[in-house]
Amino acid sequence: MKTKTFTAVLCSIAMWQGTQAQQLLTWDEAYRQADVVIERLSLDQKISMMRGYDKFFLPGVPEAGIPYIFTSDATQGLRLNLNLPDPTMVRQIERSTAFPSPIMLAATFSSELAHRYARSVGEECRASGVEVLLGPGMNIYRNSQCSRNFEYFGEDPFLAARMVEAYVVGMQSTGTLACLKHFLANNTEWYRRRSNSIVDERAIHEIYTPAFVAGIEAGAASVMTAYNRLNGEWCGQSHYVITELLRNEFGFRGMVMSDWRSIYDWRKVVESGQNIDMPGEDYFYLTSDIRSLADCGQITEQQIEEMIRPTIATSIAFGLYDRILSGDKYRPELLDSLPAHAQTSYEVAAEGTVLLRNNGILPLRNTRCNILLTGRWLEELPRGGGAARVEGYDIVTPQAALSRLGNVTVSQKPSDEELRSADVVIITTGTYDTEGVERPFAMPKADERAVRRAVELNPNTIVIVNSGSGIDMTAWSDRCAALIYGWYPGQNGYDAIADIIAGRINPSGKLPMTIERRFADSPACGTMPRGASFYDRVRNEHFITPYDVAYDESVLVGYRWYEYNRIEPLFPFGYGLSYTSFAIDRPQLAAAGDLTDGDTVTVCVRLTNTGNIRGKEVVQLYAGEDRPTVVRPPKELKGIRKVELDPQQSTSVEFTLSKRDLAFWDEETRSWRTNPGDYTIYIGNSSADTACTLKLTVK
Repeated sequence: MKTKTFTAVLCSIAMWQGTQAQQLLTWDEAYRQADVVIERLSLDQKISMMRGYDKFFLPGVPEAGIPYIFTSDATQGLRLNLNLPDPTMVRQIERSTAFPSPIMLAATFSSELAHRYARSVGEECRASGVEVLLGPGMNIYRNSQCSRNFEYFGEDPFLAARMVEAYVVGMQSTGTLACLKHFLANNTEWYRRRSNSIVDERAIHEIYTPAFVAGIEAGAASVMTAYNRLNGEWCGQSHYVITELLRNEFGFRGMVMSDWRSIYDWRKVVESGQNIDMPGEDYFYLTSDIRSLADCGQITEQQIEEMIRPTIATSIAFGLYDRILSGDKYRPELLDSLPAHAQTSYEVAAEGTVLLRNNGILPLRNTRCNILLTGRWLEELPRGGGAARVEGYDIVTPQAALSRLGNVTVSQKPSDEELRSADVVIITTGTYDTEGVERPFAMPKADERAVRRAVELNPNTIVIVNSGSGIDMTAWSDRCAALIYGWYPGQNGYDAIADIIAGRINPSGKLPMTIERRFADSPACGTMPRGASFYDRVRNEHFITPYDVAYDESVLVGYRWYEYNRIEPLFPFGYGLSYTSFAIDRPQLAAAGDLTDGDTVTVCVRLTNTGNIRGKEVVQLYAGEDRPTVVRPPKELKGIRKVELDPQQSTSVEFTLSKRDLAFWDEETRSWRTNPGDYTIYIGNSSADTACTLKLTVK
């Protein structure tokens, strides 16, 4: 077949604040063109299209005019693949921006920042010839010990959905395809290929899929299945997961790929609706060979064609083949935007840093005071590991950033006298999180001792926590002068943290998850099987007996669990302090307090900056059914608005609700249901502070 480009006709699809996602053909036309291509392939060529190539390439048949498609990690930036078996296949850029972790992005509660963040990452992908970014990751934060939480967007499906839809459009507006991962219920990392998530249908629909649905509706081109089993079958070869849910119910028409080395039975793979086995290399726990199954008729050629159609159709729909064959694979001029990307990285850290405690010591405006700087991370940038690790450039270490605060002395192991005599102690602490392991809720013993010692010896101790999820802070969180959650803040994020401490930035971050007082309070307590060890790296995983993870809490995840069971957490979802104060009052319904089919109702409140500093507040709307017919949480997040106000300035903040927003998944009818009756609307600035309430009646 002679090499030629595919026809492309620009058509308008999903919009987000005026930005156009880069799908060039309708799905129907793309599939018609894919069928023409498939007709020209031999059986061996079709079989080759079922598996990835050279670790990070989607399959291709170059001799038939189908080039390989380059993929790369990760959600929080472009991870440069310097260890490719054949590095001549791509011409990579020399550096990429290390952005703050996605959970820090979620802490901004800003879809506008999520869009800019993803667009920046997408531009670096386009510059480097990466056609598909293997993200965003969006598994729900169920378990604070899961070491991959830093790659995701927190515990609440509404918040995660708003961040994901903005991320997808921002990414794909650059021509880089997004890949939603990991579908489905991959919420633990301990021997993740051997875990079996036992999840009921309500939890699947109400908690674990809304972010995926939002990404699909935003135009996401690809989805990656998860390592784990869901209710007994591995996700990468599950007909329920891929065909019934993803394809039939959610209407996804793009390509689906497995996570790396996560399928086991080729017959099930072909029948499931899976499109690509990644990375495509032979590995010993696959129970069958494709060609032998085809030769004996257990897999038909038609099934193989159906399996590879979405891969080819997606690449055609988004113009990937045209781009490569026409010589437009690389866009190095986009690297001129690196300074803008660094600025976006800084702004995400500035708005995602969460101030959890402040006895008045912050902002630290006295540059003459003697500051002792100590802790775990001083000369090393706190970051997560694994596939999400991005090296970055022009790294700003904690020591470099915090030393600019004034009269700062740095000591890795300060004496008691040094701690006592300092006007202020700043200590950095936290955890190192990375995929493929679980890590304890408690910090390493040495770090815990260091923090306790500092707060005992000096009441003016400021603690900065760098972690990808919640940690045990119960012993000292109420004894420090200030507590800052700085997550993994990216290559220049410590500049933002230093600017917050100095008062040059007013903090506005909010927790995208609940931090429990003790892990025993969590519904995920007991997830790891008896005898399992933390930081247990994947070794001989196929010898580990598959184990069940029972999601007995069902829809009561995160703050839903703690409120339903009246367990007081250490810090609630949506919580975060500011250097100014805000008042939320005058709640009202713009129309009558009744809601009928097809109608919407507008909820209004007044937000006032009652302090003397300009600042941003996140107004949060929750809703709860007064007399539910099934187990439901007291309230669920249904609206967020981030608003910036000058001192003493007021504004009206509006939300719109429909009956669908109040619905639950009815397992009997397998559909969404909104009961008639009374509902309470709660409005505040955290899940635990919702003083403004309204009554709403559903007819």
